Amino acid sequence: MTGAASPPCHRTSTDSDIRRIFPRVTSAPDPDLSEPHLLVVDDDARLRELLRRYLSDSGFRVTAAADASEARSSLASFAFDLVVLDVMMPGESGLELTRALRAEGRVPVLLLTAMAEPEDRINGLEQGADDYLSKPFEPRELVLRIRNLLQRRPATDPGSKDIRFGGCRFDVVRGELYSGGDVVHLTAAEAGLLSMLAQKAGQAVSREELSISLSGNIRNVDVQMTRLRRKIERDPRFPRYLQTVRGTGYILKPD
Repeated sequence: MTGAASPPCHRTSTDSDIRRIFPRVTSAPDPDLSEPHLLVVDDDARLRELLRRYLSDSGFRVTAAADASEARSSLASFAFDLVVLDVMMPGESGLELTRALRAEGRVPVLLLTAMAEPEDRINGLEQGADDYLSKPFEPRELVLRIRNLLQRRPATDPGSKDIRFGGCRFDVVRGELYSGGDVVHLTAAEAGLLSMLAQKAGQAVSREELSISLSGNIRNVDVQMTRLRRKIERDPRFPRYLQTVRGTGYILKPD
């Protein structure tokens, strides 16, 4: 290894590793919603944070999850361009989640694992992974592999769908809201709620169903809806687009 190479990522990464890789990062920058959105799934909190910060600093928008269950919740709420997935996790393993994602025809998957035998790599690829990287690894190599996978994707997504209401446009695939040509900042909870409503635009969606995007917290649905209306409606007290359906939940009424 030559030059100022980044230290390898592995399960025994230390705080000093993070300081060496991120000497200038003191706080998370505001996300650029035009950047590729990655889902990083790893049960090792230290490595997960290291990856989140390094990939964010490398020009990606990153959401992190500690296990397959948390990853599934994020996948239900947002559109991701790629999943970086650890193989060995408690509960549902990375290989099992990879197999499920491939069966659903969802996003590309790059597997990370400490198991480096050829049989392990073959098994991961057979489950539907698009690429495979053994630990320890150079973070720069991970970035290159991610960019290579993203470049293989079509320039346009044939499944792309926009929902328009008033002066707003919501990209259902990417989970992004625009007012005119400007991006409207949404919290994760607001984006998840709007995504579920947009996917069933014109139909009433129950509070119970909407609560899936909020970790099952039904009470939080009304709170997040109030906040979302403030960003979309001309008069949030008399909503035109995000309407209440008495006894059921809410409905998004596009133009």
